[in-house]
This record gives sequence, structure tokens and C-alpha cells, in this order.
Amino acid sequence: MIRLLVADDEHLIRDAIAGLLALEDDFEVVGQAASGDEALATTLRVSPDVALLDLQLPGPDGIEVTRRLATELPGCRCVIVTSHGRPGYLKSALAAGARGFLPKTVSSRSFAEVVRKVANGGRHVDPDLAAEAISAGDSPLSPRESDVLALARDGAPVEEIARRVCLSRGTVRNHLASVISKLDASNRHEAARIASEHGWI
Repeated sequence: MIRLLVADDEHLIRDAIAGLLALEDDFEVVGQAASGDEALATTLRVSPDVALLDLQLPGPDGIEVTRRLATELPGCRCVIVTSHGRPGYLKSALAAGARGFLPKTVSSRSFAEVVRKVANGGRHVDPDLAAEAISAGDSPLSPRESDVLALARDGAPVEEIARRVCLSRGTVRNHLASVISKLDASNRHEAARIASEHGWI
């Protein structure tokens, strides 16, 4: 029996995934979670074989949960399930230790097959997304530039960004100018859109 945890902050989707998987003779859903913190706590408590994690969980997101579980519960294999299948997210998930990365548009039959494959030690990445990730290349942004741009995307003024990342206002402006140049954008809002579309922030 393959023991599963399902984590998604959308109640209906979480119940639907758990319900579909429970119909399979070789699956047992042993835990559900609505946030990253709850996913970590529940996974550590019930020790499932596979954790199915929504990418954009509140609190620590699915990628961060995967990263922590790789250290704290290495026997649990993580699969990121998302409606945000962007190349940067895929690369980050795999780097964190995810064994699978699936769009929520996948069929229930394919979903079950992927879960079995991962539970048996395999890996699975949606082939279209893998091809897109290869062609997109790596993020040109430094980690600090990504942090600054992520805050700018949410509309924070330079003063607030500087305070939140513990930098001077001048340094924040320099980072934003660098990002705009690297992404060939006309302003920080366009740069944030480009970076978001690639999953770089």
C-alpha cells in the first residue's frame, strides 16, 4: 500500500485529489494539509511514502516544504502539483529534491501512474514543461535581485523594499536598474512580469 499526503490550500481541489487517489486499490491517503506549515507537521507525524504538494501553499510553499522534507524525512518522496507550470519553478523544485512536477491539468489515470512511479523510486516531469525549461535557460538574476524584484512586483516602494531586505535605498535602485537591463524591460513592473512568467520570482 502506498501511503500519501495531499497538501493544497483549496479545499475542493484537495478533497478531489484525495478522493480520486483513494479509489485506487494500492493507495491510502493518510494525511491532508491546507498550508506549508501543516504539510510539514502532518508529513513528519504520519510519514507517508509520497507527499503531493501544491506549489503555492501559504506559509512555506511547496518547494520550501520539499527542501525541508529532503532533510527531515528523506524517505518521503515529494511531487509538486501546480497550475503554475513555469520553467523557473520546475528547476527550483528539482533542486529542492522533488521527484515529480505535474500540472493540475493531468488526467487522473496519468496522475496515479506518476504517483506509483515516484513511490517506486522513479522521477517524473511533464515533458512539455521540461522542454520549455531547457529552452528558457537559467535565471539571469542574482538571488538579491530576485528578492528585490519580488517585493517590487507587489508594489512596495523603494523605501519599504530597502527596509525589508536591509539595504540602502540607493542599492535597491541599483538592483532594480540592473534587473530592468538584464530582462530588457522598460520599467520594474514589466521586469517583474517577465520574471514571473518564467518562474524566476
